[in-house]
Amino acid sequence: MSEAVRKLEPTIMWNHFADLNAVPRPSKKEERVIDFIKKFGESLGLPTYVDEVGNVIIKKKGSPGMENRTTIALQSHLDMVHQKNAGTDFDFDTEGIKMIVDGDWVKADGTTLGADNGIGVASIMAVLSSNEIVHPPIEALFTIDEETGMTGAMGLKGGLLDAEIMMNLDTEDDDEITIGCAGGIDVTASGSYSSEPAGSGITSYRIEMDGLTGGHSGMDIHRGRGNANKLMNRLLWNVSLKHEMRLHSVDGGSLRNAIPRESVATVTIPNHAKEAFCSAVEALGSDICAEHGTTDPDMNVRISECYAITTVMSKKDQDNLLRAIYACPLGIYRMSPDIDSLVQTSNNVARILVENGSYSIQCLTRSSVDTEKMDEAEMIKCVFEQIGANVEFGGSYPGWTPKPGADIVKVVSATYKELFGEEAHVNACHAGLECGILGTNYPEIEMISFGPNIRGAHSPDEKVQISSVDKYWKLFMTSLERIQ
Repeated sequence: MSEAVRKLEPTIMWNHFADLNAVPRPSKKEERVIDFIKKFGESLGLPTYVDEVGNVIIKKKGSPGMENRTTIALQSHLDMVHQKNAGTDFDFDTEGIKMIVDGDWVKADGTTLGADNGIGVASIMAVLSSNEIVHPPIEALFTIDEETGMTGAMGLKGGLLDAEIMMNLDTEDDDEITIGCAGGIDVTASGSYSSEPAGSGITSYRIEMDGLTGGHSGMDIHRGRGNANKLMNRLLWNVSLKHEMRLHSVDGGSLRNAIPRESVATVTIPNHAKEAFCSAVEALGSDICAEHGTTDPDMNVRISECYAITTVMSKKDQDNLLRAIYACPLGIYRMSPDIDSLVQTSNNVARILVENGSYSIQCLTRSSVDTEKMDEAEMIKCVFEQIGANVEFGGSYPGWTPKPGADIVKVVSATYKELFGEEAHVNACHAGLECGILGTNYPEIEMISFGPNIRGAHSPDEKVQISSVDKYWKLFMTSLERIQ
């Protein structure tokens, strides 16, 4: 499947992307891709270094005549989000991504593509391997674990880089130049519950919700897409009010930075009420699907009999848990009062697991204002502590404060206008770019982020636009030439 991708222009970049996508690279399991990039740098005879957390740094002198220009750090992350459709048979730990060219887009066969941030990685590899691309001195920084904690950026020590400017190649709209981003914090509520025998005269049911659009929990949070965890909880709570439903398990969502697309619950209902219960689930499920017909047109809610359930959650604990999840904030908390149309603070209810006497609710709270990020995190904590949950904060990382007057912003903005005849949108984003973290140990470095059009990141719908890559590449190459 990758052969068609290898023929695309610019071929040097697309071939490196195909090589990269043949290497399994899930977050927290980057050993193979670290080794891949290390051997790549060494094969070029370039100084290559792997730091103590796994980040790879490769340095290259400037092109002839450009040796004394400002050193540029080119930065992208090696890991990718691993998501697949429910019916897709694919093992991310052993298989390379199966890529498809579909018109003006490259996508994957039922899985995430890894364009986030593989296109950036491949672009840097192209600069390092080429004898024809003109550039100043380069320090290539390939970080690990961006998608599930940014531990690579957090672990990068000061003093390893000499660059005065950093280009982060991890933005997903080709008409945008990003100069700021949100910080984030993981909020996890967990606890135990009492179980009791399910009893006799009952029927066991499996309720499935799937086909939601999902997407990036930062960049797509303002689009109003359905969150499978919250919608499943809404359904369970409302049908439990009028029927003797008892909860056995819930399994929804996967990664903190992905809007959950699927959820499955198993419940029991007394035999005398099962027809009314099934009708209620189908009716409310139909209402929910209709409400989300624009944002999640492929959404489905199904109910079917399942294996015989022998234990259920106590009624008190069931009511408490469903109430708390219902009250947990979701989506936009506050829009920025300073930057038009920018989400300032939000929360994603990313993962819910209820089984075998314990429960876990995982959220990712984002904000470009650190105090407001903590305010919403404390709100979530208060909600779940009301039912006796243990609430922990982890993986907190800072935002990136915009510097619109930086020289690199001026250079790339002017280059964009000259190349494409229009002004670029210079803005901040609601994603968690690594720039804010990297800036803590390199406070004097000027940073900028840009990239091609990538749609559906963090979901199996992920795709990258071929014509947009060509546009981005022209901006990248010309900007490298013009940095003094």
